[in-house]
Amino acid sequence: MVRGLGELESAIMDRMWATNAPASVRDVLEHLRKDRALAYTTVMTVMDKLHTKGLLKRKPVGRAYIYEAVSSKEAYTADVMRVSLAKSGNRAATFVHFLERLTPEEASALEAALQVYPPSGRSS
Repeated sequence: MVRGLGELESAIMDRMWATNAPASVRDVLEHLRKDRALAYTTVMTVMDKLHTKGLLKRKPVGRAYIYEAVSSKEAYTADVMRVSLAKSGNRAATFVHFLERLTPEEASALEAALQVYPPSGRSS
C-alpha cells in the first residue's frame, strides 16, 4: 500500500528522483544541509524507512549502503492517486469531482496522456 510521505521523506525522495542516480546517505545529507541542519543518523534512519516502505532499494558498499529510487516520481504519484481513488467509495463521483477541478493546463495534460495511452477498449 502506498502511503503519503512526511516532510523529510519528501525532501529525500525529491533529491533521489531529481538526480535519478544511486546516492549514499552522505550524498543526500550534503544536499539537504543546504536548506536545514540535519544529523547523519536522522537521514540514515529516514532512508532506511523509505527502503522498508519499498521506495528505495539499496546495496551495501563497504560499511554503508548506496540507495536508488525504485520508481519515478510520476509512478509514485500515480500509485498515490490510485490508492486515494480506491478509498473514495464512489470512483465515478470522485472522477467527476476531480475533472471539475482541472485547470486548463491539467486538462491539456490529461488529453495528451490519453493520446499516448488510450484506455482499454478504446480504439486509437
